[in-house]
Amino acid sequence: MPSDSAQRALSILRDGSQFQWTVIPILLLVLYVYANEIERKNWNVVFAGLALFGMDMFNEIWNALVLHFTQYAPVWGAPADTAFLILVGLNIEISFNFAIMGIVVAKTLPADPALRILGVPNRWFVAVAASAFAVAIEFLLNAVGALTWDYWWWNLRMPWLILVFGYLTFFVVAFWVHDMPTLRQKARTVGALYAFDAACLLLFGVWLRWI
Repeated sequence: MPSDSAQRALSILRDGSQFQWTVIPILLLVLYVYANEIERKNWNVVFAGLALFGMDMFNEIWNALVLHFTQYAPVWGAPADTAFLILVGLNIEISFNFAIMGIVVAKTLPADPALRILGVPNRWFVAVAASAFAVAIEFLLNAVGALTWDYWWWNLRMPWLILVFGYLTFFVVAFWVHDMPTLRQKARTVGALYAFDAACLLLFGVWLRWI
């Protein structure tokens, strides 16, 4: 039987009546962020942002599949007020957040990939620091009930799992794409990631209706 939080999320899943007009100006702000970087031809940053968003979508898909197969709960859920719940753990507001998170953090990267910070390669230092900050935000969201956790191994007592699988992998892939030597490599890698996400959404969402 689904947990209480899972039932609340399922009750509003892709419910159009939840729509709020705040979605439109936030969408424009996200588009502005990308347009601004594209205008400056900051392709490294643009593709880092797209890569991180693609990684988050992959995470959200397997998280929704956990609910399907356990019939109990996703690893994390987002049953609180939202303008639109896309998947059980992903609302439109979270989606907008991850759409620009990669750009924000990529812009803090030193120009020299070989530079070390406190003796640590800067890409790893920034990835861990950004992940730790994001986990701290998740703790606050959980505390107010906006983000729910139903498993003992995914909570305040096991923060390293959230850090590694909830964020660190996102930043590692985003920075890897950021540092690829050619635009073609970046485009192919991000394109492959999005194609995989799209295939999963079509298979598990549209055809099988599991998520």
